[in-house]
Amino acid sequence: MRKLKNEELNRHSIEDYKDVRKNDVILILDNVRSLNNVGSAFRTSDAFNVKKIYLCGITGQPPHRDINKTALGATETVEWVHVNNTIEAINQLKEDHWEILAVEQAEGSLMLNEFHPSSNGKYAFIFGNEVFGVEQEVISASDQCLEIPQFGTKHSLNISVTIGVVLWHYISKITS
Repeated sequence: MRKLKNEELNRHSIEDYKDVRKNDVILILDNVRSLNNVGSAFRTSDAFNVKKIYLCGITGQPPHRDINKTALGATETVEWVHVNNTIEAINQLKEDHWEILAVEQAEGSLMLNEFHPSSNGKYAFIFGNEVFGVEQEVISASDQCLEIPQFGTKHSLNISVTIGVVLWHYISKITS
């Protein structure tokens, strides 16, 4: 076994990637305060071919050196928009028939392993603030809450880890 070199990975150029059909999945970052987490969201979105990121409220926006530090150029490949209010973003997406899924520990939440996305569905996943999570108003406006099962003593995962887990689950289900 041999580790592959970057040039052997057959990745798209930035120009070519812009023309690639994206997955019908959107990320909504609800007042995410860490610019490193925002950069990680871009990098993970590039890896999983996310259609767009909505940066809401106080969530930082490119260009910023702390975002670029973790995004590693993904701010150039992933489409994004800033929206002042997360509810505004949700309302826009609902008009276009996106299913809105807040990722949060909530009453009646659906465990991620029980979430079976349709290959022709359109999904927008909401990820919340590192301290306060997804705001209650945003949860109430969502179609469903998804929860990642956890078995240790901590109450949550870092948002960048959560995004990776949720997107991996989504991609693995729609491509199987």
